[in-house]
Amino acid sequence: MSWKVFISRRIPEPGIRYLEEAGLEVEVYAKDQAIPRKELLEMIPLYDALLSVLTEQVDEKLLEKAGRLKIVANYAVGYNNIDIAACTQRGIAVTNTPEVLTAATADLAFTLILAVAKRIVEGDNMTRSGNFKGWGPLLLLGSDVSGKTLGIIGAGRIGSAVARRATGFDMKILYHDTKQNSELEKKGDAKFVSLDELLEKSDFISLHVPFNENTRHLINMNRLRQMKTGAYLINTSRGPVVDENALVTALKEKIIAGAGLDVFEEEPLLAPGLTELPNTVLLPHIASATVETRTKMALMAAENIISMAQGKIPPNILNKEIFTG
Repeated sequence: MSWKVFISRRIPEPGIRYLEEAGLEVEVYAKDQAIPRKELLEMIPLYDALLSVLTEQVDEKLLEKAGRLKIVANYAVGYNNIDIAACTQRGIAVTNTPEVLTAATADLAFTLILAVAKRIVEGDNMTRSGNFKGWGPLLLLGSDVSGKTLGIIGAGRIGSAVARRATGFDMKILYHDTKQNSELEKKGDAKFVSLDELLEKSDFISLHVPFNENTRHLINMNRLRQMKTGAYLINTSRGPVVDENALVTALKEKIIAGAGLDVFEEEPLLAPGLTELPNTVLLPHIASATVETRTKMALMAAENIISMAQGKIPPNILNKEIFTG
């Protein structure tokens, strides 16, 4: 095959080998950082396939320069970085890596629940800094998790997986979504409620919605004020789902008890004041960061490209209409 593939950031080696063994010519961006936009625009005319990550904006400007491009294989479940309509108009396939990171993300969401409630990071910092002077009855009092109410916003694969983990802690589960999830209700003993009821009754709220214009700032100051003063907000979905400046205010003013975040609104930048708040656990977007999960993602993205190069419909196609229309 004469196809040339550009990978915009280094991925696990098995994915690269898979492409090369299929006879494709592969180039990987040399630096372990997001490729500068100018460089990507200069390079893209040379390639038939782009294996992209969420930091790359695949928009009209890029597509105008990408005369050879036939597929954009996003190394992620989400694809809000890609103008799918513009790709479809040009007959360019768009794929993602669905389902593969469900367990890893659910594990991390529950890790954040436990870490923020039990003040794990504060305790670790205290111990490492030499400020632990011995046990005391009031030392770093946190919150119970067992028996509390977990509110899940977005009851798809990941939200449902978090609910399953919560049953092991005897948590009461409320959920809100655009439609009811009967399987979750049967297996997880979860209750479908309005967003208002979920906000008002939950001790922990975990976000698992896709990012789009309907979910931008879904959690804003008004909704933060609806939450219990002892409640915790957990976000492993997308940063812009939360109004981060409003969250900082809510945490400073103790409108809510704390937050565990793996994603940020202007990632990698954080809202001013967020890092100074002790009632937060802040992670660098590592929900899917396990060797097993990231390798599966690499192989899945590679398989999508190889299928396209072989004249087949990629298994994780997002715009199948380019093959049928």
